[in-house]
Formats: sequence, structure tokens, C-alpha cells
Amino acid sequence: MPQTLLHGKHLITFQDWTNPEIEMALNVASDLKRRFAMGEAHRLLQDKTLFMMFFEQSTRTRNSMEAGMTQLGGHAHDLTPDKMQLSHGESAKDTAMVLSRMGHGIACRNCFYGIGNPYLNELAKHASIPVMSLQDDLYHPMQVIADLMTIREYFGTNTKGLKVTLSWAYATSHAKPLSVPISQFLMFPRFGMDVTIAAPKEFPFPDFLVKQAGENARKFGGSLRYTEDMDEGFEGAHIVIPKNWGGFGNWSFDEYNANEEACKQEMKANLEKHRDWICDERRMKLAAPEVKYMHALPADRGREVTDAVIDGPASIIYDEAENRLHTAKAVMALTMGGRP
Repeated sequence: MPQTLLHGKHLITFQDWTNPEIEMALNVASDLKRRFAMGEAHRLLQDKTLFMMFFEQSTRTRNSMEAGMTQLGGHAHDLTPDKMQLSHGESAKDTAMVLSRMGHGIACRNCFYGIGNPYLNELAKHASIPVMSLQDDLYHPMQVIADLMTIREYFGTNTKGLKVTLSWAYATSHAKPLSVPISQFLMFPRFGMDVTIAAPKEFPFPDFLVKQAGENARKFGGSLRYTEDMDEGFEGAHIVIPKNWGGFGNWSFDEYNANEEACKQEMKANLEKHRDWICDERRMKLAAPEVKYMHALPADRGREVTDAVIDGPASIIYDEAENRLHTAKAVMALTMGGRP
């Protein structure tokens, strides 16, 4: 039987976890969801402490982690840079080594492009307790594991041949990170899904991640295809996930950070070329009759998606959001608990 002992393992990206390890997390999440529904105590992390470091705002991630730690019998510290010496330039190394002496897990969200993922990896390098990504500029593992759980609840555990469309969509709220769709197009082919990425040419993914996703598809039997036509992307899909992401993939980390303002202006100009990229009832009719609409939230209503779709019968966004709790608890229980 493959090794699935996860005690002490970091989670920066599921690229570092095997499929059996991911299956273990999903199985534990399903058990914890059942226990939660039955009102059964599941204090698997009794008296343990999680340090949560948030460089940006959060609703589902913050609350799923904090509520999850409480339900597991532990405590989560809600930390922001203004509450720590990060605001005075304390290094990731010093932060990781100090917090490792005081608790049992570190969870961090840092989505600044070219900064977030290196920062989380630096934490992990120096921490002696598990470090969990709560989203960075490239990956959002806590979201994608909940997405996978939700898909399997609706379509069964054998997802071979399931047609999933990850579509760019117009939004004005902010330049959203690449991390949600990247995590999805890396993960879903590993479970046999046929994934279509629909996006205007101005909103690509970084080349090295496109290569990784292709390798995942070849290794595990899924597939990937790309189109610049949103309608084509929706045709015959069993699941559609239309979501805005910024055009960060046009630049290397160094190029972006050396010319950040100019890059932001170019992204804004490119954004306005594609106001018609919205998930509406017409496009949903292009998909399979049993199509489900998913979104990590918050959705930009009226721009990314119409109310008729997001509030309609195909929408499973609240199941997806609820599963953030159960999968977060599973990851924490396995990495912070388990065999000492």
C-alpha cells in the first residue's frame, strides 16, 4: 500500500503530494463532514495551536481554518502583518523558526506576484512544523481540494472523462491572482478529467505551469485543451468554472516587479477588451444538460456571471464553500496530528 503518513508534511502545492495522499485527505474530509453533520465530537487536534498569517483579506479561507481548528479541539491565532514584526521587516526564516517553537502549524496567505510563493517556501524551509498555503500568487491548495471533493460528491469518485471548463471571465473588483485556475488545471487532469481552458490571448498561464499541467495529464490519463472562444469552451461541459484572473502570466516575476505600474495598466486595458466574457444562461445552454456551475467566490455578479446562473439550479457554489471547512480540517488533522 502506498505511504500516506502525512504528519509534519507541508502543503504549498498539491504538486508535492501524491494521488494516494490526496485520496487520504478526501476520505478524511468525507468522514469529518459526516461527523459534523451528526454533531459528533472530533477533537483530533486537542490543545494544538495554528498560526494563521494573512497578508490579504479572506472570508472562506480564514473562517474555514479558524472554525476548523476550534472543531478539532485546538486554537487558531489570526495574524496580520500589523500584528507582527513583519511590518518592521522580520524575515520569513526568523518568523518560521520562532513560531515553530510555540505551536503546531503555520498557515499563510501571501498573493503578491513573484513574492508570495517564494515567501511560503522560505517559511517551509525553516519551519519544524507543517506550513500550509492559504493561497499565494501561484497556488491555492485549500480551494482546489474542496473543489475536487465537491465534484466527486456530484459526479462520483471515478472522474475519468469528466469535461471541466476553466474559463476566464470579465471582472472589475481587482486583478485576481492566477492561483485558483492554476491549481485546478494542475489537479483535475491527475484524476482523469478532460480540462478545457478558455481565455483571451492576453490572459495566459505561465509557461512552466502549462508544461507541468501537460505532464500531469499525460501521466494520469486526463487531457488539456486551450481555446480563445468562451462559447467553444462551454460546449458539452459537465462543469464550468468561469472566473477572472489577471494577466500576470505575460511577464516573469522580475519583469512584473520592475515595471509593476505599467503592467497593471496593460492588464486593465486588456481587461476592457473582453467585457462580453460573462457566464450567462445562453452559454450555460451550450454545456451538457447536467452541467454544474462552480466558483471559488467572491464572484463579481453581473460581470463574471449573471444572477440567473449563480443563483440558479446548476450552481453548487455553497456546497463548494462548505467543503472548504471539511477539507481544511482534513489537511490540518493529517499534517498537524496523525502519528507523532
